[in-house]
Parts: sequence; structure tokens; C-alpha cells
Amino acid sequence: MGTDVTVWLAVGAGIISFLSPCTLPIFPAYLSYITGMSVKEIQEDKSLKVKRKLITHSLFFLLGLGLIFISLGLGASLLGDFLRGLFTGSTGLLLQRIAGVFIIAMGLFIAGWLNFSWLMRDKRLSVKPRRTLGYAGTVFVGMGFAAGWTPCIGPIFASILVLAANEPGKGILYTIAYVIGFAVPFLLFTLFIGQSRVIVRYSGVIMKVGGSLMIMMGLLLYTGQLTRISNILLRLVQDTWFSNLGMIFFN
Repeated sequence: MGTDVTVWLAVGAGIISFLSPCTLPIFPAYLSYITGMSVKEIQEDKSLKVKRKLITHSLFFLLGLGLIFISLGLGASLLGDFLRGLFTGSTGLLLQRIAGVFIIAMGLFIAGWLNFSWLMRDKRLSVKPRRTLGYAGTVFVGMGFAAGWTPCIGPIFASILVLAANEPGKGILYTIAYVIGFAVPFLLFTLFIGQSRVIVRYSGVIMKVGGSLMIMMGLLLYTGQLTRISNILLRLVQDTWFSNLGMIFFN
């Protein structure tokens, strides 16, 4: 499989997970919970002290989230390695095609063109609200959020786990890429919290685009074309890089 392409797809999956209707609308409430500040205070107080508190708690929240996601990615990779050790021959191609079909189905679900009622169950850990959480508590909340199977994040991250199982040894790489994709907009919106209301209006469109990309990825995986596309892109980048390097030294 084309690892370079898949890593960027994993980053994109993380971004879509954050921008999904399951996460972005409740993002201010999560910040309020982990910092002990009101949503109004978070949105209106622009002081450096408040920004520092928001960023610090966000980093610890993402640490907890990342620990769960990366652990799951490692487990999926080990499971895939175990299955490949049991079977040989055409089994690898069969697993690849099963993964492709699964990702296509999840893409149809994310885009809203297919309905799986059992995926709509929310199993996030629930904790009684407290006025203030310490950093350890914030890590725990991040772990609880990651452990939940929410209607949007569950199918998207499940697709990343399937990719990790399909290509043993890459589980941690793909899940780290996913966490980075989730973390970057999380931190940006923490700094510019007022902009989240603008993006929420377009979350439906974002999910349809994300679902369509997942379907395309599933088709490429099923047909075995992901490696070919990755090689083409790699050659394109290398040719461009060497061309620009030559222009710098010889012009």
C-alpha cells in the first residue's frame, strides 16, 4: 500500500473527525468542562492567562486521547500481523479487499448515504461535572472521549484501525497521523474559539466531502491502486524538488 498517501489520508481523517457534527458543536462545552470556566468566559476573555490555561488543558486532553488511539492502532497492527502469520498466499489480497469494502461502507455512512443504527450509539465515559479539573483529570477526560464510539468519530477511526491491521507495522504511524490531524484544528479552535460557530454551519458539507474521500480510498485499496498512486506522487514530488534545486544552483 502507498504509505505516504495513507498517512496523509489518516491526517485528513483526524481533521474530519474534529470538524464533524459529533465533535465541533460540543467543543466549547468540552473546553468549559476541562478548564472549569464558563463557555461565555472562554469565548469572550481574550487575556493571555486564559489562553495559556485553555492551551495547557487542551494539550493534556489530547495526550489522553492520543494514548487511547495510539494503543488501539498498535493493537490493530499486531492483530493484522498475527492474522498474516496464520495465513499465506492470497489471504493478504483478501484482507486488503475486505478492508476496502469496510472503508467504502464507512464512507457511505459518514456521508449520510447509508444508515447503521448500531453505530449511532454513544458509549463515551460519563463523569460527574466538577468545577475544576487538574491536569490528570483532563488526561482522563481525553481518554474517556477517545474510548467512546460516537456516530462520527467511531466509523472514521475504525477505518484507520482497519488500515493499520491491513498493513502490519504501520498502526502506530497511521494513528499518530490521525491524532495529529485531530489535534491541529483542536488547538487552532482553542485559540480562536469564536470561529467554531462559523464552521458548524458547514459541518454537513464537510462530512459529505470526507465520506466521499473515504469511499475513494476504499476503492483504491480494494483495487490495489493506492501503491501506484503513491509512487506517481512520489516521483512527481522528487522531480519537482530536483528541478527547483537545479534552478537554485545553476541559474
